[in-house]
Amino acid sequence: MDQPRWLNEDESRAWHALIAGWSLLNRQIEAQLKNDAGLSHVQYEVLVRLDAAPGGRLRMTELADALFNSKSGLTYQIGQLEKAGLVRRELCSTDVRGVNASLTDAGRDALRQAAPGHVGLVREAFIDVLTPEQLTAIAEGLGKVAHRMQSPTAERPGRDGRSR
Repeated sequence: MDQPRWLNEDESRAWHALIAGWSLLNRQIEAQLKNDAGLSHVQYEVLVRLDAAPGGRLRMTELADALFNSKSGLTYQIGQLEKAGLVRRELCSTDVRGVNASLTDAGRDALRQAAPGHVGLVREAFIDVLTPEQLTAIAEGLGKVAHRMQSPTAERPGRDGRSR
């Protein structure tokens, strides 16, 4: 078996900074959203995506893909939002097998209530801490990572560190 390519000091530092930064930021985001609107971060992102969609409606499969969430995980979150009256599920008019998630007026209100605090926190804890060059580097670098992970033909390393 080939030896893995161990991370050097700079690579390890970058990896650990990503994990720590995201974990701490996400913890604050979760607390802010729970406090301001009784929402989880995923639920907030569902409302954001639906609000941006034409007619406030998206197919569940499109929504799961946009949120990088499993279909079962999204179904659970939509169920919670539906119980709260923030979204509703509807049959898709163009495909009898499809289901849409649709934003309700109460969902729009919850989003309006949560958004100012959320954007303020994102700005204070992330955007304003970094220089424009650092923001560009993060956007480009993590954009490449996301693109690679989404590509169906991408060669991804296996657990042993080797490419498959």
